[in-house]
Amino acid sequence: MRASIIISTYNSPLWLQKVLWGYTQQSDKEFEILIADDGSNEICRNEIKRIIEQSPLKIRHIWHPDKGFRKTLILNKALLASKYEYIVFSDGDCIPHPNFVSVHKRFASKGSYLSGGYVKLPMALSQSLSQGDIRSGHAFKIAWLRKHGFFNLRSAAKLSNNSLSRILDFLTTTRPTLNGQNSSGWKKDIFKANGFDNRMVYGAEDSELGIRLNNLGIRGIQIRHSAACLHLDHPRSYVSKEGWAFNRRIRSETQRSRAKTTPHGLREIGEGIFLKPQNKQRQYSQSQ
Repeated sequence: MRASIIISTYNSPLWLQKVLWGYTQQSDKEFEILIADDGSNEICRNEIKRIIEQSPLKIRHIWHPDKGFRKTLILNKALLASKYEYIVFSDGDCIPHPNFVSVHKRFASKGSYLSGGYVKLPMALSQSLSQGDIRSGHAFKIAWLRKHGFFNLRSAAKLSNNSLSRILDFLTTTRPTLNGQNSSGWKKDIFKANGFDNRMVYGAEDSELGIRLNNLGIRGIQIRHSAACLHLDHPRSYVSKEGWAFNRRIRSETQRSRAKTTPHGLREIGEGIFLKPQNKQRQYSQSQ
C-alpha cells in the first residue's frame, strides 16, 4: 500500500526542511509527499523549491496566494492532487519518528481513521536540532532528549515505540480525533465526507472532518503512543478567540445535525472532477 502524505506549511522553510529530513529516514518508503502551502511568500517559496530539488523524496508543492488563514482549503487542494489510496496528514513543524509511515500503514483498517500523537519540544531545542540529530534517530531517544534538557513521562511513553505503546493506546482516555499534525485515513472515506470545511479558520479546524467521518460510521482509532512526531515550537500570530468560537459553532452544528458531508469542501473547489463545471470564477476568502 502506498500513501500520500500531506504536510501543511506557511512561511517556515527551516522547520519544513527538518521535517523532510525525518521523512528521508522512514523505514517504509512507499509514499509521496504533497506540501500544502497556505500562501508562503516568494522568498520562502524559493527556499522550498531548493529543498525539494535537493531531496531524494517524491515531493510536490501545492500553493495558493496568502489571503489569511486558509489551511483547510489548501489541504483540500492537496487532496485533489494526491495519487494514492491512503492519506496521512501532518504539519510542516512535525518531524516524524522513523517508523511513522509504517505504523500508520500497519494500523490502517477498513472503516476507520487513525489519530496519532506528538511530543512538543521547547524553542531552544527546536532550533538546535540538526540534520545529524534527525537522520541518526538520536532526536527520538529519551536519553538524548534528557541530555539536551528535555524530558517528561508522557514524552517517554510516546517515543518508546514498543509493545507498551499499543497497551497505552488502548488504555488512554483521550478520544481519537482527526488532527492536522498526525492522523490518517482512506482517501475514499475522506472524499465521501467531502474533505475539510473550507470555511474553517485556526482552532481545531481539522477535527470537524473527523466528526463527519464518525457520522458516516468511520471510527477513530487511537495511535498517539504508537505513531509519534516531534512538534517544533513556533509563534502563532493567527490565533484569535473569535476564530475558535467560529470553528466551535461549525463543529457543534456538525455534531447536532449528524452531518456526513459539507457543502463547503472538495466539491466547492473540484467541480471539474466531481460535478459539471460551474461557477469557475468563484473567489475564495477566509470568511467563507
